Amino acid sequence: MSTNDERPGFYFHEKTLWFSAGEAVLVLPPDGWLQPGGSHADSPEPKRRLRSLMEVSGLAAHFDIVAAPAAAEDDLRLVHSAGYLSRFKALSDAAGGAVHPTAPFAAGSYEIAALSAGQAMAAVFDVATGRRRRAYAVSRPSGHHCLPDMPMGFCHFANVAIAVRRAQRAGLAKVVVLDWDVHHGNGTQACFYDDGSVLTLSLHQEGCFPPGASGAMGETGRGAGVGANVNIPLWPGSGHEVYLHAFDHIAVPAIRAFAPDMIVVVNGLDANGVDPLARMLAHSETFRAMTRGIGLLADELCGGRLAIIQEGGYAESAVPFCGHAVLEELAGVSTAVEDPFLELMREQQPSTAFNAAHVAHLQQHPRYRPVGPAGSSSHGLEAVAAKPNAAAQTMLAPA
Repeated sequence: MSTNDERPGFYFHEKTLWFSAGEAVLVLPPDGWLQPGGSHADSPEPKRRLRSLMEVSGLAAHFDIVAAPAAAEDDLRLVHSAGYLSRFKALSDAAGGAVHPTAPFAAGSYEIAALSAGQAMAAVFDVATGRRRRAYAVSRPSGHHCLPDMPMGFCHFANVAIAVRRAQRAGLAKVVVLDWDVHHGNGTQACFYDDGSVLTLSLHQEGCFPPGASGAMGETGRGAGVGANVNIPLWPGSGHEVYLHAFDHIAVPAIRAFAPDMIVVVNGLDANGVDPLARMLAHSETFRAMTRGIGLLADELCGGRLAIIQEGGYAESAVPFCGHAVLEELAGVSTAVEDPFLELMREQQPSTAFNAAHVAHLQQHPRYRPVGPAGSSSHGLEAVAAKPNAAAQTMLAPA
């Protein structure tokens, strides 16, 4: 890899697409009344189609494409217990199986999961050490649900947590991990819950996964980490305006107050309006706007140091266009690609009454801050509705 290439890095290894969770009907094994012959929701197709779209659109030429090596065992042990690594490796070397019922895997998955962690680790490390200002990695299997001693929710190694710990070992001090995957980033939260050097924020559908109370507003950290965990649960059915309002009024002020040395985004794309594992109405312009906003914030706070790690997203139709929008924004280019689902998603956005009620609810969040002229708390919704592509300008009004 060139050390003076000003293009963002794109870290991707083809073999990560070979990971298999085995036969399933959506997320359940075919059994009882479930007819065999389905496929697991964690298909390689959304990420494969994104990679293909990048080539066809010409966007790939704006990135330095790197296939990073697998994370070594010493790297994995920065987060994971030796006992968990041993259990996972033994099952992987045999016929596959499941250490946790929500994270099944086929034979050989340990090595593929280490490759996935390696892509995230290289992207974060290269930005942290000054080799790049911007980087994007594709991780499969994902990592943000994985606990230090237990996999969960299709996640087998805590990819981003490993990457952050490796970067901190190299001298990086304070890191923000912003997770806008539609499911709560419970694994990342657990890895840093008592650590004040990492601010973890999760913008997710309330009660979706893990089911129940995971990701509540009241989970703010423990010990030295009190105040360094921010959960932003959103109501099912939330769309573009609510996402950007929450980003504007909760995530941005919290990140500014933390003053990080680097920002890492867990770019789950499963809040899109047709994802099979969620009930949200975000679209490609939502992800584009949040990427623009977080990029401007990185420029303001930490010399532009930003790494984006793609994890969740299960709609092979919509995910490629959401991911392409993020990548265009990261590279600062525009291609001829038009999202064919965008107008449909705009037509299906929540009502004004829904948005107003949700904003009123968000105003009760302990980290909510009014921003903009005269302390307005609703200008973001109004401006975004009028000009979706100008969302970042309202999102980054002075706190």
